[in-house]
Amino acid sequence: MWVSDRKQRVVINSTHSAWVTVASGVIQGSVLGPILFNIFINDLVEGLHSKISYFADYTKLCKVINTDEDSILLQRDLDRLEAWAEKWQMRFKTDKCKVMHMGRNNASHQYILNDKTLGNTDMEKDLGILADSKLSWRNQYQAAAAKANKMMGCIKRGIDARDKNIVLPLYKSLSDHTWSTVYSSGLL
Repeated sequence: MWVSDRKQRVVINSTHSAWVTVASGVIQGSVLGPILFNIFINDLVEGLHSKISYFADYTKLCKVINTDEDSILLQRDLDRLEAWAEKWQMRFKTDKCKVMHMGRNNASHQYILNDKTLGNTDMEKDLGILADSKLSWRNQYQAAAAKANKMMGCIKRGIDARDKNIVLPLYKSLSDHTWSTVYSSGLL
């Protein structure tokens, strides 16, 4: 085990918590962490009929539903994920799990995970991109424009100059800084 016979405590200024034994884990930011994560979840996809994608603590199932049988297969895949999580002493947070139904003639079946009916959504942010049930880019464009307008408002309030040779480099600098901050914090 990577972390064994270890103890940890929290220190804020000169105040210390009690020492606690660390039962297991991998040091955050280590090279070994992603490898161990992939080994741990490598059996997650076994027996699934749906397409699955996962990244850190995000898991997505996707399935085309043309018949009631397709819907039943998707529910079975959810049941398999639930069984996998139980086997590894984990649980999916059902309050954060949502179903997005796409297509005009979608029957909008209900699905259950951890004995709870999953809620529906028409729009979700996925890796920084706003995806909606109509596959429209409209909301993404509006969000990007609102962010740009907010940044321009900050520049206008903070600087009297209106020369594009001053405003444009400042805007680009702030845009690049915002992008790298959001990206590095894992929000994108």
